Amino acid sequence: MTILKIQRLPHNKMIPEYQTNGAAGMDLCAAIDVPIELKPLERKLIPTGIKIELEHGYEAQVRARSGLSIKHGITMINGIGTVDEDYRGELCVPMVNISNETYTIQPNERIAQMVINKVEHVKIEIVTDLTETERGCGGFGSTGK
Repeated sequence: MTILKIQRLPHNKMIPEYQTNGAAGMDLCAAIDVPIELKPLERKLIPTGIKIELEHGYEAQVRARSGLSIKHGITMINGIGTVDEDYRGELCVPMVNISNETYTIQPNERIAQMVINKVEHVKIEIVTDLTETERGCGGFGSTGK
């Protein structure tokens, strides 16, 4: 089993945890003492109050929570954030409000989820041609609706 080491910072009250046995991601919570307002189209970096140490060959992906996104228009600026195995700073979530209403992030609110993945480094090979496929260069909706 892969081990994830977590260092709690002084302002942390919640550690990441899986909400169900089948969950792929652990919830990350806002490590804040007072509520933070996100006005429409406003961006803020929200601290989680933790630092992590990943085993060699692993990464953490920080992802938006679907409930916050669909119910309130609160998501992550960069879609998915990658945390490399050698990063040792505090995990913070770059959030944005894409709705028309102000949203208030509460202390200890679940704001994102973190998924741990194995990483493969590849050898780069420069070629003059790639193999042909049926799809070819078709993209951006070329395979259907």
